Amino acid sequence: MADVAARVGVSKMTVSRALSGAGGSSGRHDSAALRQRILQTCHEMGYVLDQTPRTFSSKRSGFVAALIPALNNSNFSDMAHGLTAAVEASGLQVLLGYTDYDVPTEERLLRAMLTRRPEGVVLTGGSHTSASRELLQAAGVPVIETWDLLTSPIEHTVGFSNAEAVADLVRQLHAKGYRRIAFLGGVPESDARGADRRRGFEEAMRGLGLDARRTLRVGQAPVSMAHGAQGVAQLLLRWPDVEALVCVSDHAAFGALAECQRRGWEVPGRLAIAGFGGFEVGAACHPRLTTVAVDCVGIGRAAGELLLRAIEAVRQGRRLPPETVMVPYRIELRGST
Repeated sequence: MADVAARVGVSKMTVSRALSGAGGSSGRHDSAALRQRILQTCHEMGYVLDQTPRTFSSKRSGFVAALIPALNNSNFSDMAHGLTAAVEASGLQVLLGYTDYDVPTEERLLRAMLTRRPEGVVLTGGSHTSASRELLQAAGVPVIETWDLLTSPIEHTVGFSNAEAVADLVRQLHAKGYRRIAFLGGVPESDARGADRRRGFEEAMRGLGLDARRTLRVGQAPVSMAHGAQGVAQLLLRWPDVEALVCVSDHAAFGALAECQRRGWEVPGRLAIAGFGGFEVGAACHPRLTTVAVDCVGIGRAAGELLLRAIEAVRQGRRLPPETVMVPYRIELRGST
């Protein structure tokens, strides 16, 4: 403040009042012009206002924290875009962290972010360490868990049932005449949503009176294209009569499709393949992949809108009752099945 005051030719108190938004003793026009000169001088001198004292006094940090499993996954990137678009008009910024599908990493990031007093937290999924749940419950800020429907949410939920989505896909494959169907996914401990999709597959197969035991675990989440290719080789060694393969993601399904093409096997003639997520790669390949399409931007937008209402309630000294927002998915039957 002393540096800026010396350059502008005013007192430190005048600089302080300008930075805090308080008016001066001169006329309104003159005061506004002086404040603009002071702010411009701060900019020219490379100074940035430290908001920490204001954060503690107002209990408004101006940002929300969001944790996603990966930065290079377009579904989660789209969710972050939807969340940002929903909250930025209110003046809130999104501080983004990625967990690499690891719940201890999520806990470490939460500890770091909560020291900065976010006004809300958005999480991906409902699998957390007990310490993370305790941290969030003690923080007193709104919490939204996304991409799932949870039996014991921390507070609010925005998403859909991964298990029911895959079950719907299996039933539609059954309606097309497929009976010997397999599932390809990762190690359950590494991906709770993938485990739910496997559970949905098994429940649907049993409900249709079919063999639900044809399941493969091919690696840690995220299950990649390479995992999908490896899975096809393992699958047909164990169950050479399999007719259709449901993959935990479109990336795995694309890898399986590529492996079939390398071997000269027709898809869906030799093996029908379906994925999950509605990724661009599934719509661009040939044949196009059958998939469970998810409104990723819509999940982020719905989470942001709910978060704004929850934050406003906290600012008014009350708590928004827990809400569950359903974001619909759709089954897209394409050329691969």
